[in-house]
Amino acid sequence: MKQIIIGNTPSKSNNYRIIKKNGHGSLAKSSQIKEYEKSFDLQCNYYRNKNIEGLFEIKLNVFFPSNKSDLDNCLKCILDCLQTCKAIKNDNLCIKITAEKFIDKINPRIEFELIEI
Repeated sequence: MKQIIIGNTPSKSNNYRIIKKNGHGSLAKSSQIKEYEKSFDLQCNYYRNKNIEGLFEIKLNVFFPSNKSDLDNCLKCILDCLQTCKAIKNDNLCIKITAEKFIDKINPRIEFELIEI
């Protein structure tokens, strides 16, 4: 079953900042990532709580608003969102990613399908 998530997928590599807490450094998510995660969770109605515990593959089409974004930079964000909404148990169970990049200035989105192995 194909799931569509509306919105521009942020790059995880560019959306973290280093914060110091009790003398220790750690990474904090940007507001852009936090907002995308909330939106993803609300929209992911088919796969939410499927909690896939075995190996899986993802077939993914990413529609960016321009050609500036790198396809590989959004993959981690998408896999983390799938884990957060409990579609998958852990993103380390992903054994295959098939991803394609498209441009849609009006309707940025992702379309994906999870296939249990």
